Amino acid sequence: MSNFRWNYRCLMLLLSLLDILIILVFYPAKSKAELPKPDASTVQREVKKSPEAVINQTVETSIAPLSSKKATNNVTGQVTPVSQLLEVAPLTSKKATNNVAGQVTSVSQLSDVKPTDWAFQALQSLVERYGVITGYTDGTFKGNRPLTRYEFAAGLNAALNRVNELIGTSTTDLVKREDLDTLKKLQEQFSPELAQLRGRLDTLETRTAKLEATEFSTTTKLIGRGQIVFGSVLAGNNVVTKRPAAHNPTLQGSTSLRLNTSFNGKDSLGITLTGGNIESLGQTRAGLLGTYEGRTADNSSITFARNQITLGGVRYRFLPYPNTQVNIYALSDGASEIGLSGPINPYFESSSATGANGISRFSRRSLVYNYGDSGAGIAILQGLGKQVQLGLAYSAPNGNNPTANNGFFKGRYLALAQLIYYSSNRNFRLAATYVNTYSPPNTIGFSGTNFGPAVGSNLVNSTVAGAGTVGNLYGLQAFYQISPKLAINGWVSYAAHRYLGRGDGEAMDWAVGLAFPDLFKEGALGGILVGMEPKLISLNKSVDLGAGAGQADKDTSLHVEAFYQYKIGDNIEITPGLIWITAPDSDSSNPDSLFAWVRTLFRF
Repeated sequence: MSNFRWNYRCLMLLLSLLDILIILVFYPAKSKAELPKPDASTVQREVKKSPEAVINQTVETSIAPLSSKKATNNVTGQVTPVSQLLEVAPLTSKKATNNVAGQVTSVSQLSDVKPTDWAFQALQSLVERYGVITGYTDGTFKGNRPLTRYEFAAGLNAALNRVNELIGTSTTDLVKREDLDTLKKLQEQFSPELAQLRGRLDTLETRTAKLEATEFSTTTKLIGRGQIVFGSVLAGNNVVTKRPAAHNPTLQGSTSLRLNTSFNGKDSLGITLTGGNIESLGQTRAGLLGTYEGRTADNSSITFARNQITLGGVRYRFLPYPNTQVNIYALSDGASEIGLSGPINPYFESSSATGANGISRFSRRSLVYNYGDSGAGIAILQGLGKQVQLGLAYSAPNGNNPTANNGFFKGRYLALAQLIYYSSNRNFRLAATYVNTYSPPNTIGFSGTNFGPAVGSNLVNSTVAGAGTVGNLYGLQAFYQISPKLAINGWVSYAAHRYLGRGDGEAMDWAVGLAFPDLFKEGALGGILVGMEPKLISLNKSVDLGAGAGQADKDTSLHVEAFYQYKIGDNIEITPGLIWITAPDSDSSNPDSLFAWVRTLFRF
């Protein structure tokens, strides 16, 4: 009964907080309410126009342009076309052509130079005889106004250089004596401006040479991320030992460095180095809590040594056609390469480009994305018109291992297909996902299990010793931007497990989340999510996964999460959050667990 009362009080507290947040969103102070707000379709999240985009904005790939202040949170805008999903943007743009200097053949085209000036007559004669001045392609020297002496000096300097070039390379008398006299007179009158111009050019050349000598690379961009997390279990037992878990606060951290290289402006080679010491609060029948439920998204892989830099990803992307993107990777996973749930869970999903949002792994993605591990593979993203995108991927987590029951085609694999629909105004998005996965007997992946989503109950992550496993997974996810300051998303997933030679089982999960962009402050983000982490809902009587023959999870465990992401400038974010798990390990005899997490993220 005391357990029930405590659950009831916590639930009432969360509902009260939700009421307050909704009031703040829909009934702001009058002084703010009267200010015009941008239309949802104009509030676009395009993470800082740098490389990881968007599949990761999609893909962590993530790897999408890093852009504006609002980039991390304001995701309602248009869908990024496949041609823009590469990490390195095209080298030219339409706007650039308006400001690029070009040749003109008559001073009369320079509309800001007055024909009544004697200099106009002199310069006109030189231009028409030698074609020796550089102006802007709109026919003016920057604006509808009289030409300044400095601007005129720039044109005169170009004329002097051109005439000197003709004199130095010609054996005939191409330059008339009277033209040289005119240039001399112009040079004397504009000598201060010419000296200033040449001084600036010398300084610019010196700085350019220095940059070229010290720059990291002409083709590669380095993106760095570091994070420090402070966390502690506040309540709960180890579900295996049934004893209270230690309430010891920890201070941990991790770093990732991504090198994004483009060879032709339309391709991208991504190499990621990672390292850290952020421990998971639990794994399947191991760790502090004895379960993966409530697993934070920041945990280091349990198979990598702590505090050592390791290779976290190698992938090459290119566009064989304007609406087709191909990703070939030696180390990544198919779910990441087609964008995970980023497009339809943009406020909770994370990537190295967009930053970190949801505290837990579960709040970021459904079970259909969690059965794979990093490995080799290929992914294709195909645009089907402006509102539909198809993603296909094949990954082999043990594809680098040539031994029996391993390799690219004979070992563990995950084949994934996803179809995403976007409404015309991009406020509504719907995704249908299918995954087929196979794990040979006794193989272990980066998640520490050869089968299962590495979130949720112990039974859903278990298999039978010596038996291979096959999974067919189905997911349906949706996102709707109700207003610029409120969005809702949700999903439901189903998994059919087959323990080869033994029998079958079934698993499910679901979640509903609310996001509050610009909560209390522009660029901030609040989030609340409630759901059921993956649980085994049925099992054949011929199968024993550790709880007895035919024993599936008997109770429903709820995952309740709340976080607030506060931006300090463009490159620092602090995100405190709470994760509350009822009936851990889908067993109501286990007292609820509660833990706090504070993440500070630095981008550089």
